[in-house]
Amino acid sequence: MTAATANNVSLSWYEASARQRIDALVDAGSFRELIGPELRETSPHLSIFDLPEQFDDGIVIGRGRVDGSSVLVAAQEGRFMGGAFGEVHGAKLTGLLRAACTLQQDVLVLFDTGGVRLQEANAGELAIAEIMRAIVEARRAGISVIGLIGGRAGCYGGGSLIAGTCSRLIVSEQGRISVSGPEVIETNRGIEEFDSRDRALVWRTMGGKHRYLIGGADMYVDDEASAFRLAAIDALEFKRRWDLAVLKAEQKRLERRLQRFGDAEDAVDIWQALGLDEPTNIPALPTDAFLRAAGNRENADDAR
Repeated sequence: MTAATANNVSLSWYEASARQRIDALVDAGSFRELIGPELRETSPHLSIFDLPEQFDDGIVIGRGRVDGSSVLVAAQEGRFMGGAFGEVHGAKLTGLLRAACTLQQDVLVLFDTGGVRLQEANAGELAIAEIMRAIVEARRAGISVIGLIGGRAGCYGGGSLIAGTCSRLIVSEQGRISVSGPEVIETNRGIEEFDSRDRALVWRTMGGKHRYLIGGADMYVDDEASAFRLAAIDALEFKRRWDLAVLKAEQKRLERRLQRFGDAEDAVDIWQALGLDEPTNIPALPTDAFLRAAGNRENADDAR
């Protein structure tokens, strides 16, 4: 499906594959994959555990154009091992980010990940650190690194740490962002702490609406590829200043947020403290109504 086609029909970002998302995001016919299927760069570790491999190791990287602007694109495939980071997967994203500095091109990262692969734990954790450093270096060079989150696997574990270093984050209601996933919390702290089967609780706590309201995401869109594309075009035009003063201001903002909301027992308590009218209705609001109601949200740009 081409971008032109995607803009005329409702393609669900949540349901789409990595390559479908790229097709819908970039200008029609402009994407050129790097380290493509013919090279078959697969994980050297999975066969040890008798696990299936995938020719792209669960991430697609390449170059394309968005509304005429040349960009680099990386899209994780959540359908393969939950989009988890391994050695090759991480190296492809790290290399793309380093290339961005040389090419002076902005980067779009389409997150869809449960975090690091347990089978490649050390290599995966190292990859997370390398990717974060590469994003820091890119942003210091004036490159925008924009994250798009709305896939089935969400953006968990090390993926959420990487997302936190991005210039801007675009999220849909279906997107979830958290260092620890629901099952991990329940396993380690018990069902009384967090019931991973309570989907409403999961989305209230980690979902796109909540992350947008507390300043953990910059733009909120419908679960449509065309909406993500329009938001990406807007995000590419926005250049966020990034230096030590901004980092210190952001740290202060997070400290204030913890003081303000640290005792909240549920996301609804936070929404009420933000002054939202009828906070219990927030999960049911359609996008336009939600954005109108979100006027008093926390905003990461306040730290600029």
